[in-house]
Amino acid sequence: MAKAPPFFIGILALCCSIAVVANAEYKTYQDPKKPINKRVKDLLSRMTLEEKVGQMTQIDKLVTSAEVLKKYYIGSVLSGGGSVPSPTASPETWVDMVNGYQKGSLSTRLKIPMLYGIDAVHGHNGVYKATIFPHNVGLGATRDPELVKRIGAATALEVRATGIPYVFAPCIAVCRDPRWGRCYESYSEDPKVVRSMTEIISGLQGEIPSNSRKGVPFLAGQEKVLATAKHFVGDGGTTKGMNENNTLATRHGLLSIHMPAYYDSIIKGVGTIMVSYSSWNGVKMHANRDLITVFLKNTLRFRGFVISDWQGIDRITTPEHANYTYSIITGINAGIDMIMVPYNYTEFIDGLTSLVKNKVIPMSRIDDAVARILRVKFTIGLFEHPLADYSMVKHLGSKEHREIAREAVRKSLVLLKNGKSADKPVLPLPKKASKILVVGSHANNIGNQCGGWTIQWQGQTGNVTVGTTILTAVKNTVHPETKVVFNENPDSKFLKLNKFSYAVVVVGEPPYAETFGDSLNLTLPESGYSTIKNMCASVKCVVVLITGRPVVIGPYLAQIDALVAAWLPGTEGQGVADVLFGDYGFSGKLPHTWFKSVDQLPMNVGDPHYDPLFPFGFGLTTKGAKAD
Repeated sequence: MAKAPPFFIGILALCCSIAVVANAEYKTYQDPKKPINKRVKDLLSRMTLEEKVGQMTQIDKLVTSAEVLKKYYIGSVLSGGGSVPSPTASPETWVDMVNGYQKGSLSTRLKIPMLYGIDAVHGHNGVYKATIFPHNVGLGATRDPELVKRIGAATALEVRATGIPYVFAPCIAVCRDPRWGRCYESYSEDPKVVRSMTEIISGLQGEIPSNSRKGVPFLAGQEKVLATAKHFVGDGGTTKGMNENNTLATRHGLLSIHMPAYYDSIIKGVGTIMVSYSSWNGVKMHANRDLITVFLKNTLRFRGFVISDWQGIDRITTPEHANYTYSIITGINAGIDMIMVPYNYTEFIDGLTSLVKNKVIPMSRIDDAVARILRVKFTIGLFEHPLADYSMVKHLGSKEHREIAREAVRKSLVLLKNGKSADKPVLPLPKKASKILVVGSHANNIGNQCGGWTIQWQGQTGNVTVGTTILTAVKNTVHPETKVVFNENPDSKFLKLNKFSYAVVVVGEPPYAETFGDSLNLTLPESGYSTIKNMCASVKCVVVLITGRPVVIGPYLAQIDALVAAWLPGTEGQGVADVLFGDYGFSGKLPHTWFKSVDQLPMNVGDPHYDPLFPFGFGLTTKGAKAD
């Protein structure tokens, strides 16, 4: 065959390129200049039922691959507690993992990016070397919303450092009973304090412009993350503080105590709201259409998406997963838009698809759910920025963020007792002494200091990540000539052989999360009390309590010279020493009533028979050499 002249080849190539351009149809949803509502409408009109159901499905990293995301059009992936690339994975490893999954989503017909989410409840708590801030109970003690906003901004940078744009935080529960295993995730028993702390949303997502429409999700840019207000609603009011249990309350009680922080969150543009495992007056929240659809979506005009908790719809039935078809119908019709089905996602996808095809669940409900999910994805710029790079990795565990965490520790400490009498205070401690003793299970243990939701879901004792223990902080702070002796649990013989100027006793609760932390007696491990008794009988003692809530301490109070509630301070133990030794003053105020006896519970400020050991808002103050 004869060769075609170059001229004809050029003409042919030009014609082909014109044909390709003609076939590359303009799509409104891919145009960032178009209004979000038009983009949503256009994309929704192009989607099949299978693509819509996929968008409503969130699965765990442990069952995720690029192929799964492509095949099932999965809308979201999460890392549950401990679901990590490897225990000490670098931020670069995280970025590569998330991008690898995202490429599966981007290879689908419509190229809808998936949304990766993670729990970041006190910093980027599942990631090795991240800054771990005090848990919310300590932040509530600071009474400092501006500080909490800065913590939100720092957390956003650390989460973005790992390529993740979405966090399941903040928890805005109002813990009305410290027997609840999640009480440390609550800022306070007082809804006013909890409302003020919703400033963390402005830190995570950015400050919403004053002229923005209320209820519409917002994100200020690619250095911010999508937030989740949780757990809707009443999770902190269950009977005897039992996790996932029933909250008995009038509608007025629910709306006046547990709902107000949601109003503030919605006004601040929170993008998603997570439903609670708990029930209200016997009705499971995951099944409560009146509160999710009628009140949250229609009355409060929330325009983001509603997400279930982990296997949340399974728990609509007792026993769990007993009638999954019923659970899907009830949960979706209640108004939940995205379902967290971490592992068994094909059962959910097949079930929901069949229920829509058989007209048991109306297509209008599916379209509402998917429109909300797409609205959020467009709002946060996910279509324009689906893949992360390494430019943010420098923020993980940065010195600046550790300084913010240290400041938060200082401001969270509540001084409950300072000397046997007011005119003989023990604190601040002298930095110069011949020999001092540091004792207790929590003195030299980052895991105990951080509590639950740290590296692992339940937390873990031991030096699980990078940080400063309270023992190290004491050594850093005292005079170079002062000898610091550490003995976790010394006997009386050891105390007699040594002459100590004073002892710092650091004891508390072991790490726990959720139901594993439910406690009807609120006592410390027996070793904690025996350490307090032995120490305080022999030497001047300052007891530092590392707990997620008020605990039984009344019977030991007379023996203790000074008592500090340090809550769960996180990785920056230096903040504790900063205040013990007087560089900074004590300023924290109790976010929860401290009971005399658990028999008094539930007991909250304003109750008619209010008779606490230390009242809500109590906290002695000292002057510091420096000012925060």
